[in-house]
Amino acid sequence: MHGLTVIDHPLVEHKMTLIRDKSTPTAVFRRLLCEVSMLMAYEPLRDLELEEVTVETPLVLMTAHKLAGKKLCFVSVLRAGDGLLQGFLELVPSARVGHVGLYRDPATLTPITYYCKLPDDIGARPVIVVDPMLATGGSAADAIAKVKSEGARDIRFLALIAAPERVEAFCNAHPDVPVYS
Repeated sequence: MHGLTVIDHPLVEHKMTLIRDKSTPTAVFRRLLCEVSMLMAYEPLRDLELEEVTVETPLVLMTAHKLAGKKLCFVSVLRAGDGLLQGFLELVPSARVGHVGLYRDPATLTPITYYCKLPDDIGARPVIVVDPMLATGGSAADAIAKVKSEGARDIRFLALIAAPERVEAFCNAHPDVPVYS
C-alpha cells in the first residue's frame, strides 16, 4: 500500500505478541511498549539529514556525522500515544515534545480538540506523530490536520497496529504523511 511502511522486524513481532497476551502484567506491558517504540522509531527516523562535523577523539581529529538542522519534534496523541513517546525519547532525549488531545462529540462525531501544545517553531522541525492504533483513522487524521494547521510540514505518523482500510483512508486524507506500523 502506497504511503505505508510495515515494520516486521522479528524483535518487534516477538514483543508485540507479548503485548497482546492478556496475562502480561501492566508493568511489563509498559516496558514492552517502550521497547517496541524504540525499535520502530528507526524506520521513520531513517532518512534524517546529517552534517559533517570535526570531533577530537582521544587519538586524533576526525570527521564524523551528527543530525543536521532543528531538533526533532515528537507529538503524542493523548493519552494513548504517551506510551510510544517514551521509547522515542529514550533514543532522542533532546527532541521537543508536543501533545494533541482529541475526542469526538457523541452526537455529531465531530472531532473536538481539547488540548494542543506544540513547539512554536514546529514548521522548522521534522515531526513524528505517535498513536498506538490506527483503527478508524479519524483521530489520527484529525491530529495530523491540527499539527499541519500549526505549521508543521515534514510529518510522519507511527502506530503500533493499523487496520488496512483505515490506513488507506488516512493516506487519502494526508497523502504527504507516510505511515509506519
